[in-house]
Amino acid sequence: MHAKVLRYFVEVVRAGSIRKAAEQLHVVPTAVNRQILNLEEELGAPLFERIRNTLKLTPVGEIVLAHARQTLREFDGVRERIEAVRGLRQGEVSLATTTGLAGAFLPSVTQRFRAAHPGIRLTLLDLPIAAVLKSVHDGDCDLALAYDVPDTAGFRTLFASEWPIGAVVPPGHPLTAQATTTLADCVGYPLILPAPVMSIRPILDGAFGRSAIQVSPVVETTSTALMRQLVAQGVGITLLNRLDVDEERRGGKLVYVPLRDAGLRPQTLTLVVRAGAESSPAAELLARELMVCLDELLAP
Repeated sequence: MHAKVLRYFVEVVRAGSIRKAAEQLHVVPTAVNRQILNLEEELGAPLFERIRNTLKLTPVGEIVLAHARQTLREFDGVRERIEAVRGLRQGEVSLATTTGLAGAFLPSVTQRFRAAHPGIRLTLLDLPIAAVLKSVHDGDCDLALAYDVPDTAGFRTLFASEWPIGAVVPPGHPLTAQATTTLADCVGYPLILPAPVMSIRPILDGAFGRSAIQVSPVVETTSTALMRQLVAQGVGITLLNRLDVDEERRGGKLVYVPLRDAGLRPQTLTLVVRAGAESSPAAELLARELMVCLDELLAP
């Protein structure tokens, strides 16, 4: 964000005077002088000693010069990577995720990504959560997208978003009469619950326990797709987050009613890469597409 002032400063140091620096930068000397004065004012210390017609760096100026050169080198590297991404026409990228996300969220992301980057080959794996993380840790996949990723070493988080849990019911269901509902209201209807091995189930069990609510589900399953289908068929209602049912919700096939129970924490969706690994341009493109899509879905 400070590229201009840093370039002006470095050029003044190189040229030895504001006038000569202005000639090299193809701007008027007053523009260069104004940038230097603004920088000095912001730092609260002079950068140069003005001795006759020459400029000599102060100790503060020496510190700023080292920073400026390093920052500009890094900025040039960023620009080169951006140009590489803009011009990217081919490549490959792999993403490991869970079955629920693969079925509910990734189809629309994949469609958008393929339309924008038809030359990049995607490998999308749906795996158990432990295998999702292992695939990235071992370098078999570039990216991992999963709920409630444990805070362990070896991963770097690119993006995280919170998705509150709600009741998923068919259109016209009594629970749709209000903007929100409670777990106590939900147990009055046949419950289709995620199986205990799924990351959402401990959240629900903890909330039921705190409210002293006894639960007897009519169906337990590891398939969020099956949960949605059973709800649409009138078998019962289920408890998922809004992302899990976004397509059906937008299509009017299902209704998501947020739960307002105190202490019911949302699910955290996290996009991670292996710590210390440099992402390929194709992986950066896919990561950006995932983040853009999630931001759009998070909007009211």
